[in-house]
Amino acid sequence: QTLDPLIIRRAGIFLCILLLQCFISTALCNAGFAFTEEPSERAGKSDGYCGRILRAQGTRKEGYNEFRLRVEGDPENYQPGSTYRVTLYASSPAYFRGFTLIALREGREGDKEEDYAGNFQIIDEEDTQFMINCPPAVTESTPRRRTRIQVFWTAPPSASGCVTLKASIVQKRIIYFQDEGSLTKRMCEKESLYGETTEKPLLDCCACGTAKYRVTFHGNWSEKVHPKDYPRRANHWSAIIGASHSKNYVLWEYGGYASEGIKKVAELGSPVSMEEEIRQKGDDVLTVIKMKAQWPAWQPLNVRAAPSAEFSVDRTRHLMSFLTMLGPSPDWNVGLSAEDLCTKECGWAQRVVQDMIPWDAGTDNGVTYESPNKPTVPQEKIRPLTSLDHPQSPFYDPEGGAITPVARVVVERIARKGEQCNVVPDNVDDIVADIAQEEKEEDDTPETCIYSNWSPWSACSSATCDKGKRMRQRMLKAQLDLSVPCPHTQDFEPCMGPGCSDEEGSTCTMSEWITWSPCSMSCGMGLRSRERYVKQFPDDGSVCTLPTEENEKCTVNEECTPNSCLVTEWGEWDSCSATCGLGMKRRERMVKMPPPDGSICGAEVLEVEKCMMPECHTIPCMLSPWSDWSDCSVTCGKGMRTRQRMLKSPVELGECTEDLEQVEKCMLPECPTDCMVSEWTEWSECNKSCGKGHMIRTRMVKLEPQFGGDSCPETVQRKKCKIRKCNRGGGQGQVNSDEKKRRKEAREKRRSKQGGRQGEETTSTAEHPGCKMRPWSSWTDCTKLCGGGIQERLMTAKRRLKSAQLPSCKDRKEIRACNVHPC
Repeated sequence: QTLDPLIIRRAGIFLCILLLQCFISTALCNAGFAFTEEPSERAGKSDGYCGRILRAQGTRKEGYNEFRLRVEGDPENYQPGSTYRVTLYASSPAYFRGFTLIALREGREGDKEEDYAGNFQIIDEEDTQFMINCPPAVTESTPRRRTRIQVFWTAPPSASGCVTLKASIVQKRIIYFQDEGSLTKRMCEKESLYGETTEKPLLDCCACGTAKYRVTFHGNWSEKVHPKDYPRRANHWSAIIGASHSKNYVLWEYGGYASEGIKKVAELGSPVSMEEEIRQKGDDVLTVIKMKAQWPAWQPLNVRAAPSAEFSVDRTRHLMSFLTMLGPSPDWNVGLSAEDLCTKECGWAQRVVQDMIPWDAGTDNGVTYESPNKPTVPQEKIRPLTSLDHPQSPFYDPEGGAITPVARVVVERIARKGEQCNVVPDNVDDIVADIAQEEKEEDDTPETCIYSNWSPWSACSSATCDKGKRMRQRMLKAQLDLSVPCPHTQDFEPCMGPGCSDEEGSTCTMSEWITWSPCSMSCGMGLRSRERYVKQFPDDGSVCTLPTEENEKCTVNEECTPNSCLVTEWGEWDSCSATCGLGMKRRERMVKMPPPDGSICGAEVLEVEKCMMPECHTIPCMLSPWSDWSDCSVTCGKGMRTRQRMLKSPVELGECTEDLEQVEKCMLPECPTDCMVSEWTEWSECNKSCGKGHMIRTRMVKLEPQFGGDSCPETVQRKKCKIRKCNRGGGQGQVNSDEKKRRKEAREKRRSKQGGRQGEETTSTAEHPGCKMRPWSSWTDCTKLCGGGIQERLMTAKRRLKSAQLPSCKDRKEIRACNVHPC
């Protein structure tokens, strides 16, 4: 029976699939990859997700983990919605060729989409990509030798529980996967410090009424805390700009792109464009938040109070965002993004405190505070700075530790208005805060009069202990009912000059004392000190008189006093002895006064300690700039040119694989081409059968001259020839007869030549003794159009007489030059 063609075709397709599977299986076996398949029923449930899990293959050395998965800062807990840098690296001399990185909810297998926690973000597409058959996972873009890869991981929202980051490594045809150890990182959700606030903006706020907040910005960016490359002259915080807004408006966010207003703040510190963008959002914005710039960036709080501003929120506009630039910098800022002040219990958060690290706006490529402008093209996404961004970064840490915060923001609720509907009853702090605000703001202002907020109190009019006045103002913004008068816009209260109030000391709120400094002497009697700062200044604006510094005597090693020696303070540490990896550094001090008894000073005058520089294998090749291109290797036509650069980093850092020389083609004007001719032909036969004649030879032009090359030489040469003397006969009569014939023949020849020059055919018949000749044939076509050619013509015998001599009846041929003009 014949088979259905459709069945045959399907069978062929199935056979091809089997062959392809065999090919893939063979390739995987040859590569040494070992996979452990999960049961088929689980694979069926995977639905396109990672149903195949890589298990550990091979053995490991005890106590040595050459591969490590690390989350920047080594946190034990994650902040929901925060972004972390995840690094997978091999300790020298190990390396890996491939990898897989996943983030799973604790206790999940990865068979379903909901098993995965958070989202990865690709940093370098040449190194990493999302796995095609497992979208939540990250793998290598191309299999090659590598020692480190990095990706961003954004933590899942709150209530996601614990998360496990797992990595598999492909090295030397072996796959490693650790459920525990250096290739696995377990983190659990960080508990809220302030209980009431949500970790991420709620989609809908259920709180009632409105709330009023004060945001205070405490800058901590100083040379003492961040000493590396700190810009001493121009350090400052730009003017702070922000808003309370709805979920429909995003001022800025990690993973988003900076608007033009954000760019102006990030690069120039100018809030003008940003404020215009905010005000254009209409009802999505409730309050515009503004604070003045701070020059310099840090000053003690007893010299300059921390800047603050007040704003309001309601059920619709319950988010708060702001930013400020730390300057000078390429495009670095700090700020809050969509901080939700509405609680899960339908109330208003009482207090929020956030430590801040800088973030990159993605508009400038600079890596140091004072890098020259270098726009990022194309623009990149907003991301947090990390300690592993670049070795020249002021925040660089080869260990990948967390960046020390550069600022702290405190958001405090100062009032609530309207009926509240919070599920959890108010605590004492809530009630006291509201009562204090009501007492402070209690007035008889009609509801039909809309005012701005009161300005701060002015300085007291009295500089002594005599009573004076101070004033504050507000502006009437609208009068809804003209029949109801609006009260005053100025307010006065009595005051006295600084230092005159009995209760002044109690109005200063001070911080706790910090720990005592080391004793100024290493032996005997010395001094030590401690400090504190003003947390809140007096309401009347006067200077705090409470002490901010204390000194006391201290004694170190009383037994050494009689024979003590005086030494100077320790000098600065020398540079590290290594340019990468582990090295040593030292510092010294001098003996100012030896012991009175003449003994040797026992105090240490030299200290040595270890120092750690960036890992050697992570430092890129340090190369000089490219040299100028060399001259082209030819003076005309196509050639090659080269340029070089030099390796500046020490050889001990390892082999540098970067190219030190580049070669490219170069093109100059075409070279002149001289005329090329063939070899000379053989000389032709002599054109006379007796007596004097001539022979010629020719050569051909093979290549015409080009681009100014030498012109062609002659292509036709002529030389004389003489075969034999012509016979003259025996008797005189015969001589005369022969002479007449010779002369007649010469005349015929001359006439023949004249006819040839004029281009006419000779029709006369040349008579030779003993034979009758045919007329000359026409000249043949010239062998060349220019540059010298040749033409030929023939004369053949028509009839021979019995008395004819053999030489006189021979066929004759004539050759001449033609078209001798140059091409």
